[in-house]
Amino acid sequence: MKYFASLIFLIFAINLSAQEVDDKMTNVKMWKILHEDIDDVQGQMGNWQFMVRERPVVIITDVSANRMRIMSPIVEQKDLKEDHFKVMLEANFDRALDSKYALFNSIVWSVYTHPLEELTTAQFRDALEQVVKLSENFGGSYTSTDMVFGGGN
Repeated sequence: MKYFASLIFLIFAINLSAQEVDDKMTNVKMWKILHEDIDDVQGQMGNWQFMVRERPVVIITDVSANRMRIMSPIVEQKDLKEDHFKVMLEANFDRALDSKYALFNSIVWSVYTHPLEELTTAQFRDALEQVVKLSENFGGSYTSTDMVFGGGN
């Protein structure tokens, strides 16, 4: 009986381990999700560009560093008003949630970063929506979802 219980535990542990491997996000899995959800995806494995609701979106992955990034350009820095920086930083604290405002190469971006392998399909789809929504809401509510963390001011 003890042998049988040990065998059951071993089978369960192997199954759980195999499931963890299957659940890891990869470039291939991400590519499949994108092609299920997006009409016209351009680029190559680990570097994609496409449009969502008239917003350009770029996704890049770095398998060796186990990182991924979803981003959408919003506005050139030279076109920002003085109070935009303060409002963007405040939004990053309570309204932007998982996506954030960032400045790179004199362009304001909506950005989501995450470890690649640990990213779930649901998180990936949610992150993509948050990045697009944060871009759309720049200059208005500065939100990435309908939720405000901590209730705002």
